[in-house]
Amino acid sequence: MTASPFDLTGKVAIVTGGGRGLGRAMAKALAQAGATVAVASRTLAEVEETAAEVRAAGGTSFALELDATKAADCQRLVDQVVKRSGGLDIAVVNHGIGFAVAAAETTEEQFRRTVEINLTGCFNVAQAAGRLMIRQGHGGSIILTSSTGSLVGFEGLTAYGASKGGVDQLCRQLAVEWGPHDIRVNCVNPGYTTHDMRGGAGRGAQPDADEDVRRMTPMRRRGTPEEIAAPVVFLASPAASFVNGIILPVDGGYCAM
Repeated sequence: MTASPFDLTGKVAIVTGGGRGLGRAMAKALAQAGATVAVASRTLAEVEETAAEVRAAGGTSFALELDATKAADCQRLVDQVVKRSGGLDIAVVNHGIGFAVAAAETTEEQFRRTVEINLTGCFNVAQAAGRLMIRQGHGGSIILTSSTGSLVGFEGLTAYGASKGGVDQLCRQLAVEWGPHDIRVNCVNPGYTTHDMRGGAGRGAQPDADEDVRRMTPMRRRGTPEEIAAPVVFLASPAASFVNGIILPVDGGYCAM
């Protein structure tokens, strides 16, 4: 019997924004596939809860505090993971915020903060992970959580959509630069899910939006966090060894409409 191409046994992963929702599901799925998972967030109590749930299910996980807007903090995160686990193979850059505000009413601070966390913070984590993977010399997988908000326009999501559009292009740029090092960089772009991100971005987060979501989604429902996590495991695994620089909508067909 050969090992499953989705097996992550012996791999070490980081998941930022791993304290709730999609990030928690991603951390659990990576651990279930065999990886040791470091979960990181600004809110340490949330990621400690995620790590505890992973361990209770038989996996290996630990929690670390992170402010992704600070490059030095991201470097410290990577250093801590290496110190505890011996290396790094997978980085899932999942943290983010969103404000549902009309473009004409978006404040300078709201726009700046959204870009700072969603795009600059994404680069900070990816850069720290990529530098280490280059030094290690045996490749790796970096997965960025973007959004369908980078692919189509949504009313009230100007700052959020612009930041995630930057994440998509960051993915392509890093895939080109780091591909020669056997470091694969890909994006997962979730559509409407049963979990609402911090900040409650978008019309889909409103209580009366379910009918609109069903009407606009060919599969006629929201996705679950677990359905977003599964493609992350694929992209992290040897099964995706020749997949690099893709923008992958996981949206039930929303962007096909």
